[in-house]
Amino acid sequence: MSAYEKAAGEWAADERAAHERAADEQATDGPTGGGPAADPAGPTRVPLGRTTAWTTRLAFGAAGIGNLYSAVTDEDANRTLATAWDRGIRSFDTAPHYGLGLSERRLGAFLRDRPRDTYTVSTKVGRLLVPDPGATGDDLANGFAVPSAYRRVWDFGADGIRRGLEASLERLGLDRVDTVYLHDPDDHADQALREAYPALERLRAEGVVRAIGVGMNQTAIPTRFVTETDVDVVLLAGRYTLLDRSGLADLLPAAQRRGVSIVAGGVFNSGLLADPRPGATYDYAAAPPETLARALRLREICERHGVPLRAAAARFPLGHPAVAGVLLGLRSAAEATDAADMLARAIPEALWEELRREHRTPGSVPTPDRG
Repeated sequence: MSAYEKAAGEWAADERAAHERAADEQATDGPTGGGPAADPAGPTRVPLGRTTAWTTRLAFGAAGIGNLYSAVTDEDANRTLATAWDRGIRSFDTAPHYGLGLSERRLGAFLRDRPRDTYTVSTKVGRLLVPDPGATGDDLANGFAVPSAYRRVWDFGADGIRRGLEASLERLGLDRVDTVYLHDPDDHADQALREAYPALERLRAEGVVRAIGVGMNQTAIPTRFVTETDVDVVLLAGRYTLLDRSGLADLLPAAQRRGVSIVAGGVFNSGLLADPRPGATYDYAAAPPETLARALRLREICERHGVPLRAAAARFPLGHPAVAGVLLGLRSAAEATDAADMLARAIPEALWEELRREHRTPGSVPTPDRG
């Protein structure tokens, strides 16, 4: 039996248990049933589109445990995942790109003995890992502190999509994933729409995956997918944040109209909103002086209200009705603890009002506590 057939056959067996667990969680942790003690980072399940796939409000971005920028030991990676689990995070996002498969292997090892209906996993397709036996050195040119044992090969053809998912399932050691994203098809948009998307649609129809979508750090191509296809979810990195609300111009309204969910990633704009200082990065490069000045001003306003900037940055996207969850990249137990604490922190409406005035944010921009 192929991995695809096994996945399709086992979803139905887990579905009843998943619904029973979800009902129990909603009774104790739901947004209305949980009362003031409910933790926004906790296990409440938020549906993705009209599917049975779901996310927790805070999802785990697993690039860091794939040795993003610097090495993380197996023990530290496992400790990070365990801390996130203990804080109620049940949605995990990975990709072959992250550490040339290391992220998928580590995540799969952690999840292997946990009940399959208690968590969701998303991975990505569009880059195949091809063994490169003659390669020497590391993969830091691509951002990961791992040996360069593989080459990444772009492939948004239908066969490449299936082969990519099959390889991910092997590395994860899981029977199936819940959500599959097309990964950064910026330079391959036409092929992704013409070949990759129909392949994902077939996998969804076969019951191999529950939800399909696209993950990018721009809005134009994802908006095309939302309006021209039947995707369920978009992983949007860095385009709906306290510093960059460009997603409001096209993608988020389109997603809301079509019933497509947004998972907001890159909410710190690659670091600046977590710790604004000279030398901090904004969209993977040194922040321009004017952007740094804006971030410092945001921090000043937040501190006046007794709120860390990173707490406001993490919570902001959740105010939009199309946003199902926030994805934070976590590489240590301390980061996992801090992320859960920041998302759960109370933020006064007065802070959102002052941010609106400071940045001339139109009143129509929703915030988590209003609109």
